Amino acid sequence: MSPQRLYKSIYDIARTINSSLEPSKVLAAIAEQVTRAMNAKGCFIRLLDARGEMLLPGAYHGLSDRYAEKGPVQVEKSRLDQEVLEGKIVTIADVRTDDRFQYPAEAEAEGLVSLVVVPLTVGGERVVGVLRVYSDAAREFDSEELDFLSCIADLSGLALENARMYKALKRASELANEFNYRVFED
Repeated sequence: MSPQRLYKSIYDIARTINSSLEPSKVLAAIAEQVTRAMNAKGCFIRLLDARGEMLLPGAYHGLSDRYAEKGPVQVEKSRLDQEVLEGKIVTIADVRTDDRFQYPAEAEAEGLVSLVVVPLTVGGERVVGVLRVYSDAAREFDSEELDFLSCIADLSGLALENARMYKALKRASELANEFNYRVFED
């Protein structure tokens, strides 16, 4: 990936994040832009549930609905995701043969070969999900690509946190208005 293409991709993704407070819309745009920037087969963003036990679909691009709906990703059954949720970046040369990958047969049917997974963090510490990039050929991801994906994952975590805070602030405002209406209108 050329430096110009990398910076342009980061700029485009930052603009996308600033354009909406709707998480599903922002994550879908990020998945698409990451797929294109990495010249990859696809990208899948998964978010931790409230208990931290499941990784739920957030958005994907370049992958079939059949693959996206292949089954639940349970953290306790996925050694790959356990490593990533500890804050590590994990690359797998061949998902069809790596025993850390939970769905190798489905990956083979989808035509997936190599994979890189980075943690989505909020504030650089709390991991809230994972960002996966798949290739359809054997591929090694260089350090610039890993840095790029880490940057995008941090921006994605920031976008999710901004959306959560906006939603909480909006709800608090609605409750305050309801309270004022009841107290001062009665």
